[in-house]
Amino acid sequence: MTDQTLTISNSPVVTSPATDAVALRGEGTGPEATRLNWWEYATFTLAHGAVAGLLFILTLPGLHWFGRAFGTVEWFLNYKRRRRFEAALRQVSGREVTGKERRRWTREYFTRSRCDKLFYLLFDRIPRAKALTLLSIGNQGLLDQALTRGRGVYMAMSHHGSLHVASLLMALCGYKTAGVRDRREGAMRRFIQKRFDRLYPEFERMRILFADSYPREIYRCLSDGYLLYSTMDVSRVRQPNQKTEEVSIFGETRPFPSGPLRIAYRCRAPVLQAFVLPENGFRYRAEIVGMLLDPDDSTDEDSAVARAMQTYATNVEKYVRASPSLLTRV
Repeated sequence: MTDQTLTISNSPVVTSPATDAVALRGEGTGPEATRLNWWEYATFTLAHGAVAGLLFILTLPGLHWFGRAFGTVEWFLNYKRRRRFEAALRQVSGREVTGKERRRWTREYFTRSRCDKLFYLLFDRIPRAKALTLLSIGNQGLLDQALTRGRGVYMAMSHHGSLHVASLLMALCGYKTAGVRDRREGAMRRFIQKRFDRLYPEFERMRILFADSYPREIYRCLSDGYLLYSTMDVSRVRQPNQKTEEVSIFGETRPFPSGPLRIAYRCRAPVLQAFVLPENGFRYRAEIVGMLLDPDDSTDEDSAVARAMQTYATNVEKYVRASPSLLTRV
C-alpha cells in the first residue's frame, strides 16, 4: 500500500469514464500487475529459503539481532544511502542535528529497514499464534467503536514507518481490511503476498486497489464496512483534476491528495490516523493517534477536509521528528 492519489470530482457521483482497477487477492487489471518474471521468482525463492534457514538456526530473537548486525554493516559500507538519509534528516529535523544524533539515527534507519525486510520475507514461516503476539494496537477501542457505525473506517497512514508489516498483521487479527498500492509495487511484496494468500485465509478477503483506479471501489469498500488503508503524504500530482490540499509540513508547503478524505466524508465514514512503530524483537505497534475527521460533527466538506489534512501533516511531522529512523523516502 503505497502512493494513494485517487482522483475525485466535485460531485458525489463520478461519471467520467474510467476502468475499474480493484484487485481481489491475486488478481489485477492485467498480468503485469502481479506477475513475477523468472529472475524475480528465482531470486526471492532463494532469499526466502535462506532466511527460513536462518530462522530455524537462530530463532526469531536471534534473527532480529542478525538483522540489526547486517543493517549496521550496510550503514558502514553504503555511504551514498547514508548521505541521502543525512540530507533528509537535516531537512525534517527543524533544528541543528549534532554529530552523535546524526550517527545514531542514521544507523537506526539502516537496522530498522533491514529488520522490516527480513520480517516481511519470513512472515509466512512464523506460527499463527506467535504472529498474533507481535502486534499491539494503541487506542484500539477508538477503532472498534468507529467500526460499529457500520460505514467502514478510513485509516490515514504515512509512508514513514513499517506500513506493510502492520497491514498484514491487522488482517491476521481479524479486521476486514482493504489497501491501496501503487501499480508498480515492488517484486518482493508481490512475491510474499502470493505466499500469504496460500497460507492464511484472512488474506483472501483482503482487497487491494490500485492508486490510479476509479474511486467507485473505495465507496464500495467503505459501504461494506472495510477498514481501508492508504497514505496521504504524497506530493506528486498524477492528474490535473486531482483534488489536493496545501499543507504546511517540515517548513514547506506541499500539495497532499484529499480525494480519500472527501470520499470518506461523503460515505459518512470516520477517518482515523495511525503510525506503525517498530519495537524490539520483530514487534510492532500500530499507534492510532485519534479521530482525524468525523463526518457527523461537520456540515461543510471543504473546511472539514482542510482542517483534517493540516492535522494529518502536523502529526506526521511530530512523529517523524520524534523518531527520525521512521523516514522511508530518502
